[in-house]
Amino acid sequence: MYVIVGLGNPGKKYQNTRHNMGFITVDHLAAKHNIKVNKIAFKALVGDGNIANQRVLLVKPQTYMNLSGQSVREILSYYKVDIENLIVIYDDIDIETGKLRIRKKGSAGSHNGMKSVIYDIRSEDFPRVRIGIGGERKMTLRDFVTGGFSKEEKPLLEDAVERAARAVEIILAEGIDTAMNRYNG
Repeated sequence: MYVIVGLGNPGKKYQNTRHNMGFITVDHLAAKHNIKVNKIAFKALVGDGNIANQRVLLVKPQTYMNLSGQSVREILSYYKVDIENLIVIYDDIDIETGKLRIRKKGSAGSHNGMKSVIYDIRSEDFPRVRIGIGGERKMTLRDFVTGGFSKEEKPLLEDAVERAARAVEIILAEGIDTAMNRYNG
């Protein structure tokens, strides 16, 4: 079993914001693979299904970004999932808008949601798919990440969500090295 977590903030206010790229990608995967992400469990919205002949649990923590790790910890503990079978999808301010960066493991960088996940599960050794939202901003970081998409960003980020979803499918079917070779850069 794989646990695929999209990081974001719950509620309509944050629905289509840069900080919710993880939620948006999980929703895209759910729609593409006919998985309903509508059960409330482990402080998250979850949906169980299959992608690339693998059983998956799609997860959207409802704890707000900075406490996402609580939900992830509870799920991993309950399902006894190996840390290598956790995939976290999230936005990254340090990557150019629309670019992807896939890694086998690593630090949280400046992302508070990832800091929470790493703190709560006590490991950095899990795959992640980062979606770039960086760029010129003339506002505070908080306002930028919780803000909506500009006209110029929208097609770049829609394409990035599609590629991020395909990258997750490749990780499940062929492994992370193949996904990294195909989508990084």
